[in-house]
Parts: sequence; structure tokens; C-alpha cells
Amino acid sequence: MRMLSVKTLTPIYALLLSASFAAWSQTPPPAPTFPKELRDQLQALRDAALTSDYAWHQLEHLTENIGPRPAGSPQAQAAAEYVAAEMRKLGLDVHLEPALVSHWIRGEEKAQLVEYPGQAPETTQRIVLATISGSSATPAEGITADVVVVHNFDELTALGHEKVAGRIVLFNVPYDERKALAGMAFEAYGEAVVYRGRGAKAAAELGAVASLIRSVGGADYRLPHTGYSVPAGIPAAALAAEDADLVEHLAAQGRVRMTLTLTPQSLPDVTGYNVVADLKGSEHPEQIVVVSGHLDSWDLGRGAIDDGAGVVISMATAELLQRLHIRPRRTLRVIAWMDEENGGGGNKAYAKTHVAEFSNHIAAIESDAGAGHPLGFYMKMPPAAIARLQPLLDILRPVGSTVFRSTPHSPGSDIDPLVEAGVPGIGIIQDGRKYFDCHHTAADTLDKVDPRELRENAAAMAVMGYALASMPDVLPR
Repeated sequence: MRMLSVKTLTPIYALLLSASFAAWSQTPPPAPTFPKELRDQLQALRDAALTSDYAWHQLEHLTENIGPRPAGSPQAQAAAEYVAAEMRKLGLDVHLEPALVSHWIRGEEKAQLVEYPGQAPETTQRIVLATISGSSATPAEGITADVVVVHNFDELTALGHEKVAGRIVLFNVPYDERKALAGMAFEAYGEAVVYRGRGAKAAAELGAVASLIRSVGGADYRLPHTGYSVPAGIPAAALAAEDADLVEHLAAQGRVRMTLTLTPQSLPDVTGYNVVADLKGSEHPEQIVVVSGHLDSWDLGRGAIDDGAGVVISMATAELLQRLHIRPRRTLRVIAWMDEENGGGGNKAYAKTHVAEFSNHIAAIESDAGAGHPLGFYMKMPPAAIARLQPLLDILRPVGSTVFRSTPHSPGSDIDPLVEAGVPGIGIIQDGRKYFDCHHTAADTLDKVDPRELRENAAAMAVMGYALASMPDVLPR
């Protein structure tokens, strides 16, 4: 590297010194503050949330008394009626708003390897799998075909129609657990879930008779993960990670044939309901701040982390305000969305019904990333709006929710229509390192939720929701 002379350095240092002096001499802009009354109310909400088991008891009922809540099911209807009744008990103005939602039934699902290298005479090997929702049904007796294994779409394309047609395609694409443990669980999920979403369609276009994926998630305890996929006219399922590896190992040795039986039914859409519950504002009831989670779940588990937790911490926000006799300046709207998992019928219906009010929606919060410790908030809004919320960091410091992270995308799928219309969007950043271990599996049950962390989430939601509903001015858009 060429060395600089003293003559060259002197002007540089002079310039730096001049710039530094100019920076020191400037008066920094005043830090945003909240009125003392609002700060005191937010601290009271925080402290009350951290000692309340309201959210936990609500989650107990949703997950254990009502159970799994697939859209279109009797349990989903019962859950909507239950949440509405609980919000009415608190004195909120409650509406069950109809939405056309999907109605999908899993049916039978089984698979076995009927031919593979080294096979003992007159034996088969059972494969553990879960049907994914875009799947077509096999005949009742199932289908039997050779299995071809690929690791990405390029490999599938390279095989071409001749080597794919008439076969079962397995996309063996691991979920990156090391990335998840480093705090990038949703990035890891995004890399793998594209094969659940589009794998069947890509395989069908090359003549495959069925499409399989390695389950998208961690904790490899032979636990398959279900989910949504684009309908492609062929059967589609997710294999437990261990079974995906088994098939690949055997296929590397020679021919592998599988008998696959899946009998799902995609029934006509039915009427489900979003629960919309308003705690009317004292000064600007026409202005709305949404706190929300989705009420439906997959059928394998009981929907504790996905997303009963998001619903009950939203309910807890209203309960805390009513218990502490704190009235927001603007309307706080609790929404329990329906059909987030399998079509988004709930958010579509809300957008259609309330589009004329979107200009009066001040902000929308959604929690749909589990119940892990809340680290802070994802925010889709201008930097000036984020700056206005900085006082919340000190209030939430005892909770540990001290990160504001700007995102170019909506921080929640159900609030997406609002965010697309310019409404500031907020999502809670939950510790997701182990979230995808149970996500969309039979293990999504109440015991996976830590009561202390659920209280922390309730505190984060209540403080953010009430601040937005009671700040002197609305956020800039």
C-alpha cells in the first residue's frame, strides 16, 4: 500500500477535525418523549401484564377445551364464538364478521417402501408423512411408483420429463437448523418452504405422479410438518426428516419404489368468522389501532404457538385496559383472524368490508411467530414514524423488548392488506430459535408455551397497542 506523506496527511486531519468540531457544535434534535400520564399508564400496563395469567388461561381453553381449529371446522366456529363471548364480558363492542374460508379435510395418509436395495424378503418399511393442503387424493388403494430424489428445482429441471414422468419426486431440502439457532429461523424457513409451496406444481409439470418434500422445520424426532402448497393436481405430502434421508440413502444404492395413499378432501368454501372487538376511543373513536393474531390452526396439533398465543395476548391487551380502567384515546380493535393458514379468507373479507376505513387505521399489530421471549418489534413504516416510538424502548426495557427492526415487507400475513394500503404495520420479534421444531406438527401443544414468556408477550403487545392508541398524534405514513 502506498504510504501518505505528512504533507498529504495534514489536510486530511484538518478536514476531519473541522467536521468533528462542526458535529460537536450542532445541537442534536430533541429526543421524542411521551406525556407523563401516558408513560405512567404504559408502565402500569407493563407491570400488570407481567403478573397476569389471563392470557395463559385463555390459551388453555383454546388449545385443550376446544383443540385443533382448522378453518371450516366445528372447532374453528366454537373458537370464534368463545373469543367473542370473552370480549363481550370485558364490555367491548364485538362483531363476528363473516368470511369465505377454505374447508380442507386430511383423510388417510400412509406410505411404505415396497422395493429397495437390501430388502429382506416379504418386508416393507413404513414412511412417516403428513399430507399438505394442496394435495390431490390417490385412489383408495394408493399408488405405487419409483422415487426420484432432488435437492432443488434446477436438479428437477435437469432430469427432464423422461426421468420424472410416472415417478414420485422427493425434494430433500433440509431446514438449516444452525441458521435457526443463530437467530435466523425465519430466513431458514423461507429458504426451505418454497419447496412445500411450489414443489408439487414443478413436479407435476414434468409428469410426476406425486410430490414429496422433507418437512420444513427442526427437531428431527420423526415428526412430519404439514402446511399449505399450491394445488397441482397430484398427491403431495411432507416426510419426516429421518424418512426423507432414508429414501435418499436407499435411492443412492438403487431402485426405490413406494406405495403412497393420501385421501384428502378439498370441500367447497364455507362461511367462517373473524372476531372483531372494539374498545372505543374516548376522543377519536373513528381512529383504529389493531392488535391481532389468527384463530385457525392446522389439524395435527392444538394451535398453541401457531397462533393461539397471538390471539390471547391480543385479548389480554383489552383485559388489562379494562381491569386498570385505562381508556385509549383512539379505538383499540382486537381481531382474531380466520383462515390464515390455508387461504387467507379472513384478511380478504376484512379488507373488503373495511377498505373505506383504511385511512382511519392508525396502525396494525400482528403476532404470529409463536410465544417465545419478545425481543422487540418488526416495523413497516417510515423512519420518522419509528423514531416517534423510541420512548417505548425504556418502558419495555424490563421486558427485554428493546429492538426496533425496519422491514420492507408486512410483518404479518393477515395485516398485509392494511400495510399494502399504507397503514403502519408492526409484528412482535419473538425468539424463534426453536419455533419451527413444533410449527405445523402434532407437537404444537400448550406445554410448548412458557407462561412467563407469554406474559412478556402480553406486556409487549399491550404497551405498543396502547401507546399507538393514546399518543398525542398519529404516526406519519
